[in-house]
Amino acid sequence: MPIVTIEWKKGKVKIIDQTKLPLRLVHIYCEDVKTLREAIFSLKIRGAPALGIAGAFGVVLGMQNSSATDFPSFRRELEEVIDYLSSSRPTAVDLFWALKRMRNCAEKSKDQEIPRIKDALQEEALQIIQEDKTRSRQMAKEGAHLIKDGDRILTHCNAGALVTADYGTALGVIYRAKEEGKTVTVFADETRPLLQGARLTTWELLQAGVEVTLICDNMAGDLMQRRKIDKVLVGADRIASNGDVANKIGTYTVAVLAKENKVPFYVVCPISSIDLEIPSGKMIPIEQRNCQEVTEFGRKRVAPPGVKVYNPAFDITPARYVTGIITEKGMYRPPYRETLKEVKG
Repeated sequence: MPIVTIEWKKGKVKIIDQTKLPLRLVHIYCEDVKTLREAIFSLKIRGAPALGIAGAFGVVLGMQNSSATDFPSFRRELEEVIDYLSSSRPTAVDLFWALKRMRNCAEKSKDQEIPRIKDALQEEALQIIQEDKTRSRQMAKEGAHLIKDGDRILTHCNAGALVTADYGTALGVIYRAKEEGKTVTVFADETRPLLQGARLTTWELLQAGVEVTLICDNMAGDLMQRRKIDKVLVGADRIASNGDVANKIGTYTVAVLAKENKVPFYVVCPISSIDLEIPSGKMIPIEQRNCQEVTEFGRKRVAPPGVKVYNPAFDITPARYVTGIITEKGMYRPPYRETLKEVKG
């Protein structure tokens, strides 16, 4: 894919500002941890795997100018940076996975000189981004065999190259199927309130030459009832050990509709998005976002002043609605409480 969402360039983190898409392709260069955290919080960069990469490089930026002369002092500064980045988005587990990995990297190098520890952190972040590229391709390969020539696929939110360093998750499966010569048609939910499907997924698919039709969120059930959807493919921000899936708000609705209409519902995500420490989706923290995302549309107010707003960024899809979870290690099927035990094995 020609889309490069995030990369390390001469001591800076270069990202696509996804809030400017689809009308403008704008890149931002983050030179310090504050700028990068703001980019994460404001959704300039988003998607679980990409947030993990951003978090790793956020640690590099946050520690590159550390004046610590001993490891205990360095560790205190590191924990402050990790806490700062952790507060940006609470749901996507990849962010915390990457921050934990950076902490472990520093600990392993604690007997080294401080400059060498900084180098080790940068090397770890670069390793994380390289691993993500490999995982994206492997997930695509694992999932593509499920796609038949002529399939009509529904997707929700954005789970393509813009959420990883390479191919994507759910859309990666579609890209691979296309490369294998299969004809695929995609129906993309607009994904209210921030329109990631309308703004990002359709833009990506058009760039890749994939036939895509944009629909409003409340049109998915009608298409399924008319037998115009063969499969649903979505990504995930976190999956509990029992198979419950946290993903963009509206995913649960799509899953219920798919179950009712006997349409297979697949989740595509890296192993790093599976959180075996959480027994069920009830334990997954759900980010609550600004009410203006709902009361305004296209920067115009569409709701009366003073109205109460409920605006969770994610919802939980119970495992019973999930046909399969596609990862770089293959596909896991129910009962997930048993099959997902193999994930970290």
